[in-house]
Amino acid sequence: MQACFLGDRMACRIGLLVALLAVSLASSASEAQPGAEVSGIWLTQAGDAKVRVSNCGGGICGVVVWLKDPIDPATGKLQIDDKNPNPALATRRIIGLPLFMGMRPWGPNKWSGQIYNADDGKSYASHISVSGPGTLRVEGCVGVLCGGETWTRSSR
Repeated sequence: MQACFLGDRMACRIGLLVALLAVSLASSASEAQPGAEVSGIWLTQAGDAKVRVSNCGGGICGVVVWLKDPIDPATGKLQIDDKNPNPALATRRIIGLPLFMGMRPWGPNKWSGQIYNADDGKSYASHISVSGPGTLRVEGCVGVLCGGETWTRSSR
């Protein structure tokens, strides 16, 4: 390797940055799991909803696309986001409801951001990771306390 001298300082910095970028990309590619694609439809652990996850805006988005029980037994109408404290949002249908906010890459097959919980109308810090072609780990945190569930890939 050639030593960098005062006159070539800028060229050396650029060369170093290119080398670091190449090593970073190579290690990221080797850490990624084959078939571990986040895009698709995922069934929640309870089996009561399906969420379409897709790449969007440099991160991922998740939208409810199916409910086991789409009709609210109390009203006989489609389930709505009635636990949301914002009256303007409390009438949104659950099917079509966006769940992920600001989900950005956090590592290979990992994203971090916010997740909305329609069961209580609150958003939580969240980490999502793909651990294989059919497994998505979804975690929500309040302070240092975190809980999560494992979603499975759905064929439709």
